[in-house]
Amino acid sequence: MTTDLPDDSKERPLVRVELDEGIATVVLDRPEARNAMSDELREQMLAVFIRLGADPSIRAVILTGAGRAFCAGGDLKAMQSRMANPAGEVAYAGWLRMQEVSRAVARLHTLNKITVAAVNGPAVGLGCDLALCCDFLVAGGKATFAMSYLRRGLIPDGGGNYFLPRRVGLAKAKELIFSGRSIDAEEALTIGLVDRLVEQDELLGAARQFAREMSDAPLSAIALTKSILDRSLELSLDEVFALGAAAQAICYTTDAHHDLVTDFLQSRRRD
Repeated sequence: MTTDLPDDSKERPLVRVELDEGIATVVLDRPEARNAMSDELREQMLAVFIRLGADPSIRAVILTGAGRAFCAGGDLKAMQSRMANPAGEVAYAGWLRMQEVSRAVARLHTLNKITVAAVNGPAVGLGCDLALCCDFLVAGGKATFAMSYLRRGLIPDGGGNYFLPRRVGLAKAKELIFSGRSIDAEEALTIGLVDRLVEQDELLGAARQFAREMSDAPLSAIALTKSILDRSLELSLDEVFALGAAAQAICYTTDAHHDLVTDFLQSRRRD
């Protein structure tokens, strides 16, 4: 089943959502620009993430790109047009734009579902950040990754300075960011940037299966655990214990906890 943004949207739908038994596949659908991140694409993507986060029937979200690229990063044509703006407006307008970029990436990163990036081709700059902010990365054979910001005179502004060191370590993150070099899927797997490497034509099927495996638990327990894990590197042990106690108290009250414990005890009696 495929859905788009609401019919009353006046913009061209640049994001498709394909639903399959509780797994939502979000497709960036701007293939003529290698899914480069325009303002319109970012806004539509954010709206989709908000909608999926509020839908209790969705267990996991997969992000991928239409055509040959995952996401080519920021739209260079838009960058060029912005450079022609009056100098006194550039910084503040850029700051406002980065607030929206941060909002979109943060919404995906903190989504209360399992998230999987199914990287079907180049993931460059902001596109690489979008993949990295997901819980898991599955790469097809044609996937490549590049933190290309410095080669455009920019810094990683989509969360790469945060996500990449947590994936590959600080020294390797610096090497990839400062060089801006592109790495293929095999190297990405070797350094821990991706979790699984699959044949190109099996990518979406493998990503959906992986998403099902990772989301085969009560959504409440997944969301609460993820909210702690995503902060754990910045927290003390006492803080993790405190957050865990509060989350566990919530879990104790859920129907899922009651049903699973009851089923387990009943199965032991039958054995």
